[in-house]
Amino acid sequence: MGCRDMEKCETAAKEIRGKTLNPHVYACHLDLASIKSIREFAERLKKEEKRVDVLINNAGVMRCPAWKTEDGFDMQFGVNHLGHFLLTNLLLEKLKESAPSRVINVSSLAHIIGNIDFEDLNWEKKKFDTKQAYCQSKLANVLFTRELAKRLQGTGVTVNAVHPGVVSTELGRHTGLHQSQFSSFMLGPFFSLLVKSPELGAQPSVFLAVSEEMEGVTGRYYDVMTEKEPAAQALDDEVARRLWEVSSRLVGLQEDGPPSSSKTEGVSEPELVQTPELA
Repeated sequence: MGCRDMEKCETAAKEIRGKTLNPHVYACHLDLASIKSIREFAERLKKEEKRVDVLINNAGVMRCPAWKTEDGFDMQFGVNHLGHFLLTNLLLEKLKESAPSRVINVSSLAHIIGNIDFEDLNWEKKKFDTKQAYCQSKLANVLFTRELAKRLQGTGVTVNAVHPGVVSTELGRHTGLHQSQFSSFMLGPFFSLLVKSPELGAQPSVFLAVSEEMEGVTGRYYDVMTEKEPAAQALDDEVARRLWEVSSRLVGLQEDGPPSSSKTEGVSEPELVQTPELA
């Protein structure tokens, strides 16, 4: 389990060990808002683990203020997309060695109104819109899945994206839905009828990770546990390819070194492994 908050991670790992009687559940520090942390986590995993059979990219931050990551990226684009993009690429050789293996990218239905603004991915030129920033990052998840599936053909590694549904976690704490006692009192009962428990919310990812019927299936988008066609902009192979190239430069993958400080295409550049949502 790769987590930013180690106290919460240790608590969750202990609970899982107790319920499953599996002692091999480990808590490791991973901050998706830090390229340094991602690289350290990947190196540790490659040294300590013989296999990576399943990588679930589950971390996320939703509609937060105009925060920046440690490396100067928009927080939502940096954590939701770039962090997982880098982590997955750093673990690709281990995944290939472990084939058949699987990568699951947790996206969102919000991708349908997303747009990849290559001229200003980090919201430095236009007025910040936290909702659109989130939707852009979730569209990036689906495009990343599509391009990665193409690049992994013939390796035995599959990759799919999933919208898990609306789940009752702290992910939406920045939306302001229940910030007043009145809204909590009036909307709380209705909200509870529409959302899933974390246990149910995890089932789509578990399904994609272990289901026999998912063997060999790759490059697809699932709404909960049903395969569906994503939004039209998520099917654009040229945008997916371009996003891959830009993302590689932003996180320093091409030179396998620190991120570039140059500007590219209008962009100002500054688990089972599972990455939990940003808490």
